[in-house]
Amino acid sequence: MIQLSQVSLQRHNQFLLDKADLTVFEGQKVGLIGANGAGKSSLFALIKGDLQTDTGSVVLPGQKRIAFMAQEVTDTERTALDYCLDGDDWLRQIEAHIHIAEQSNDASAHAHWLGEFEAAQGYSAKARAETLLQGLGFKMSEMQQQVTDFSGGWRIRLNLAKALMCPSDVLLLDEPTNHLDLDAVVWLESWLRQYSGTLILISHDRDFLDAITSHIVHLHQKKLVLYKGNYSSYERQRTEQLAQQQATYERQQVRKAHLQSYVDRFRYKATKAKQAQSRLKMLEKMEVIGPAHVDSQFEFSIPVAEKTSAQLLTLSDATLGYTSSSKENKVQIDTTNFSIRDGQRIGLLGPNGAGKSTLIKSLVGEIALLSGNRMTGENLQIGYFSQHQLSALDLEATPILHIQRLTPTALERDIRNYLGGFGFRGDDATRLVQGFSGGEKARLALALIVWVRPNLLILDEPTNHLDLEMRQALTEALQAFEGAILLVSHDRHLLNSTVEEFFLVADHQIVEFDGDLAAYYQWLQQRQQTVKNMERQSDKKEGSSEKVDKKEDRRKAAELRKQLSPLKKQVEQHEKAMALAQTKLTEISAKMLDATLYEAENKDQLQQVLTEEAKWKKTLADSEEAWFIAQEALEEAQNSH
Repeated sequence: MIQLSQVSLQRHNQFLLDKADLTVFEGQKVGLIGANGAGKSSLFALIKGDLQTDTGSVVLPGQKRIAFMAQEVTDTERTALDYCLDGDDWLRQIEAHIHIAEQSNDASAHAHWLGEFEAAQGYSAKARAETLLQGLGFKMSEMQQQVTDFSGGWRIRLNLAKALMCPSDVLLLDEPTNHLDLDAVVWLESWLRQYSGTLILISHDRDFLDAITSHIVHLHQKKLVLYKGNYSSYERQRTEQLAQQQATYERQQVRKAHLQSYVDRFRYKATKAKQAQSRLKMLEKMEVIGPAHVDSQFEFSIPVAEKTSAQLLTLSDATLGYTSSSKENKVQIDTTNFSIRDGQRIGLLGPNGAGKSTLIKSLVGEIALLSGNRMTGENLQIGYFSQHQLSALDLEATPILHIQRLTPTALERDIRNYLGGFGFRGDDATRLVQGFSGGEKARLALALIVWVRPNLLILDEPTNHLDLEMRQALTEALQAFEGAILLVSHDRHLLNSTVEEFFLVADHQIVEFDGDLAAYYQWLQQRQQTVKNMERQSDKKEGSSEKVDKKEDRRKAAELRKQLSPLKKQVEQHEKAMALAQTKLTEISAKMLDATLYEAENKDQLQQVLTEEAKWKKTLADSEEAWFIAQEALEEAQNSH
């Protein structure tokens, strides 16, 4: 049992919890929800012992193992498989004791620790780790790669695998689906349903919460309110509470009006003064009941472009992929024809790495076609969202300045009203982006897309970092949007609520998928079983061959590092060039904040600044493209071994 009694927690002069109570019983699966910044991660830190309460107490189960998902990767020199196995720290300790016993020829200790190794399921540990990694999207060929070879999102997956590998009584997961695709989300959902310990889960994915949780804890107004049931059950209960609160509020308002009327009429009449004074005291002591309302700070719509085209975007006889540094093409989608019509609402499905992102980048023109044609409608106006848009935000600019750069003639009052719908009110509209959280950056990127009035929205995982309220606001805005939509998302509620047809990207093809998400899960399971069967057959063939020469393995590993070294240096050089260009653009942005720059006598200076900005923007774009090609070449070289 985990019990919080009258807990208060203050961070940066602000109370996140104020005399809050909560009891979580053994074996319960609890979803922890609340607005971004409400204190959910701080509550996890309390349970782990990383933070101390200001008042109150936290009672944790004795002799229980708590596993949690780290947000950073510290050890990057180990292989992905070893990193995952490190999650079972007791097994690692047993292995160390076995090694010591062998070195010291202590037969008794050796026998003891071998028994412990068997009790800790050590003989199946590698197979279990491989299953975890495969479920989270890693290929068998990638498991021997070093952690440093993986990008940030994939390293977070490794942290998740490490947490799941740890035999635990309590499991704490903070936004585990943020960097997963739909396939991995479905697998993780199944794994967590079978988990026998106590689970506390922070998530903004309502379908994910629905499938797993037995209770919901709402961190609201510095209190922890427990609801029995999954997220949908919580919503029903919360709606009923709000309705009851509204009815009570209205009755109270009638009562207050009646009392106030009596006071106003008779407080100065000698014969009625005592009664009036009594009623005045009653008014003052009356508990204030607030009106019921859904306390979402987000409310926006997506206006469509005034003009549109019947056929917005078409790929004709197109081959999609990348050109590596060796000038060899890496084809991800073979010759295909794909088009998006006005008003069409498409959801993209497909296994990890099949080419969904490649298709999107080809559609928006971010990467060139290997062959074929890309044709656009005369009035095409794309609103494109990807995680790349977040990194492209100017860290030294404010939300208001970002909008002003798109429309210099826009009035600040109108911009403030607009940004308010995305949660940027008051001082938040004038804060520098460099201090923003991931969720705030995502909201700003969406606001910039909506501002340009698109007739085609292309959204690649738009809900990462967004809380439940913002996801709901986005869902409602997309439902009302009159233009076309192409959506990739692991948020099944968003997919089910906003798209009307699915296309499947798999086996180097794009085909219309005749079915819903449930049918896709069945297709996915059959495909995964086929892959497992093929890998088993491959393992049998390898097992029948000669034992691997470890010395030869070390030689090949050294040779591979030597081959990869120049490619890694290229990637690092392009990263430095990108950083320099971004620094220069930041300096230029600071110059452009000077109002005197736009005066008539400074016309030449303004032109020089604009020329510099265009130059560094081109440098940044060129460096990003070169980095992308170099990164692809590095990954291709790694995968080929």
